[in-house]
Amino acid sequence: QVQLVESGGGLVQAGGSLRLSCAASGRTFSSSAMGWFRQAPGKEREFVAAIRWSGGSTYYADSAKGRFTIFRDNAKKTVYLQMNSLKPEDTAVYYCASGVNPVVVTQGYDYWGQGTQVTVSS
Repeated sequence: QVQLVESGGGLVQAGGSLRLSCAASGRTFSSSAMGWFRQAPGKEREFVAAIRWSGGSTYYADSAKGRFTIFRDNAKKTVYLQMNSLKPEDTAVYYCASGVNPVVVTQGYDYWGQGTQVTVSS
């Protein structure tokens, strides 16, 4: 089992920034990649960004490129999502997930955090 705990969500004005954190614990050796997803009301959960623990290769959804940065601290077993230039359409519950490969589909991840709300006001 891998436990994931997100933090850092909140309310921010359009154009502002937030940094989300996801702390992993438990059998983390079974995880090679971490992903961030988000789910807005009435919509499906969608991929935002992913990273490999080893090497740090990163992957982004088009909506995140140029505004969001995913990075990790291996010693702390924590993955971060730095979100800049936030827009109202970024409003969603953000989830981190643990898996073997940094894929863009939810089915590729075995463990999920509880989610953290991000609300961007216009």
